[in-house]
Amino acid sequence: MSGQSARARPLRLTQKDVDAICARHDRLWAARPGGARAVFAWSDLSGLDLSGRNLSDADFTGAVLSDCRMVGTRLDHATLFCAELQHVDLSEASLKRADLRGACLRGADLTGADLFEADLREGSIAAADAQMGYVMMEHGRRVSEAQGTILAGANLERSRMSGVVAVRADFTDAVLKDAKLVRANLKQCSMVGANLEGADLSGADLAGADLRDAVLVGANVNSCSFDGARMDGALTDRRHGKDVGAMPYAEMLRAHAQWCETQGTQGSPSVFDSADLRALASIKGYNLTALSAKGAVFYGLDMEGVQLQGAQLQGADLRGCNLRRADLRGARLGRAKLSGADLREAQMGPLLIGNDRLLPCDLARASIKNADARGADLRHAVLTGADLSRTDFTGAHTRDADFQDALVRGAKGLQSKS
Repeated sequence: MSGQSARARPLRLTQKDVDAICARHDRLWAARPGGARAVFAWSDLSGLDLSGRNLSDADFTGAVLSDCRMVGTRLDHATLFCAELQHVDLSEASLKRADLRGACLRGADLTGADLFEADLREGSIAAADAQMGYVMMEHGRRVSEAQGTILAGANLERSRMSGVVAVRADFTDAVLKDAKLVRANLKQCSMVGANLEGADLSGADLAGADLRDAVLVGANVNSCSFDGARMDGALTDRRHGKDVGAMPYAEMLRAHAQWCETQGTQGSPSVFDSADLRALASIKGYNLTALSAKGAVFYGLDMEGVQLQGAQLQGADLRGCNLRRADLRGARLGRAKLSGADLREAQMGPLLIGNDRLLPCDLARASIKNADARGADLRHAVLTGADLSRTDFTGAHTRDADFQDALVRGAKGLQSKS
């Protein structure tokens, strides 16, 4: 029996069929009578619209979903084993812990999708046969394919992608922390600004890839090929600029705090311009008012409650930092990197200078993507040209903030600027 003859022709479903199956799935989730799990295994749904549906735990094994519209669809724990997903629109969809082994995602759009702990390893399709037991429907094992796939801003943290073929895929600003990418084919991929902290890239092929400003801290790159790859600004375990470990930073920080607390009568202001401050690990609650740290690397630091009023932080790397309840009033953060930062309840409003002069927080052209800014104070803040894609501003105060030319795709809570 050949692999081709074992393949069954998929059952073609209409939009009406799909809507009825989804309605029963909704009733199941709502614990209402007449509910049933959505099963689309070996079905042809190509070109249909499943946007916004809750299809968690649904079965799409071997299904044909080419050109489907599934924007914002919830597919957590869904089985998409060896499914055909070419050119499907899964932007902003949730696929947490979904089984995508052997799936074909060529040309699919997963912009801003959540694939936390999703499984995209290779897989095999087999069919039951009365005489021969299980018969392979594909020759050998089927490798997950993501050539030309758009995964910009997607969350792929702890996903399993070993052996995946993702030539020329777009991982711009994607979160790939602790992802398994062993022997993955990532030639000519765009990984600009992607976070690969702790990822296993052993044996992966990144020839010709664009890794500008990517984070590779703690990544396993043994036997990884970077031939012809662009690495400008990539953050690795190697220190960038001045190593704070070679500076008397403890004394400098104490002197700066004393200078702040005594209004300049004692101590002295510290300058950390272009310094790599990662070795500090934590500056939680420090008084660093008016600190100068232009172009400094703070990546991943615990900075909760830190006082940085009027600080000079232009071009600083604050990605992944804990800045919850930090005081950044009047700080200069032009072109700073704040992607993935915790900015909950941070004070980024104006600083009162004199009796009637306000110094706004300057975030012009800053990169604040995938950040958490819930409850932050951004009144009067200058956000012209800033990239705020997929950041959560729920409950934030944005009265009189300047959002001219800001990028807000996927951002939450900015409908009302009050």
